Amino acid sequence: MAQVPATPKSHRAMMRLSAALFGHAATQGRAKAESERAALALRALPMPTGRRETVTFLIPLVGPGPVKDWQAVTDRLQATLLSFLAQDNPNWRAVICCQERPPLPDDPRISYLPFDDPTPGNDKWRKLAALCDHLSQMELPLGYVMSFDADDLLRQGAVSEMLTRQAPGGYLVESGFVMDHATGAYALAGPRSFAKPMRKPFWKLCGSCAAVVHDPSQPESAAFLKAMTAHEHRMFPYLAALATRALSPLARPSVLYVLNHGENFGARRGRVGFKTRFVERFRVTDEATLSAIADEFPPV
Repeated sequence: MAQVPATPKSHRAMMRLSAALFGHAATQGRAKAESERAALALRALPMPTGRRETVTFLIPLVGPGPVKDWQAVTDRLQATLLSFLAQDNPNWRAVICCQERPPLPDDPRISYLPFDDPTPGNDKWRKLAALCDHLSQMELPLGYVMSFDADDLLRQGAVSEMLTRQAPGGYLVESGFVMDHATGAYALAGPRSFAKPMRKPFWKLCGSCAAVVHDPSQPESAAFLKAMTAHEHRMFPYLAALATRALSPLARPSVLYVLNHGENFGARRGRVGFKTRFVERFRVTDEATLSAIADEFPPV
């Protein structure tokens, strides 16, 4: 299964308008993608009520076959998991899907999902699909689900913010940090402003950007997550809104995305160059911000 292409922006605008004016049933026939049909099916259901109790991270990990340095890959994963373990709110889970079980911390919140699909080609989206299918076996309470890349880092306090604020539909990482590992430079990605009209929000740069409410009692919820994560992350806010699970921005830059560390997924697709230029253009030089990054993220 390859990544599903994004639908055109004009089509997305039409879908949202049609759903708002005429309802999900009348809009189903206009859907071009399975994700849109899944979003409209979820739209037909009431927003889950009750307290969101946990955040579940779904991590597709590249297998040892396509990479040059498996040790480097597992070291990056360890840093990602350390950023979860450092959270001051312990109510999270993480599942790692891969052909080979990597070294994992001894913590019951962290589990491994074997992957044995031999289909050639990039398997990231097939792993995400397997992870979403696995949700029904996890006996989860009502909470949030977030796909998370195995080399990104979560800021201390992010889980606490999600579970304290209780956003009905979930959260979007609008602001986050991008680091060029080759130079050690950091940039702040965030909404555009008058002073920085060319800056990009974090969710346009990195897939670890959306935590969506998930009700395990609704099969349509896992089906929607599976269809949503088959797309690039730029589709996530649109699909969540179409499903009436609109995402609220997290209050702080909450994820750190590391480029040019040698085994980036994007580098294997030749898609890192513009992000390197982004770091150069929006480099963080403020000492207080750099100190906060050092204090609230694990070492890179």
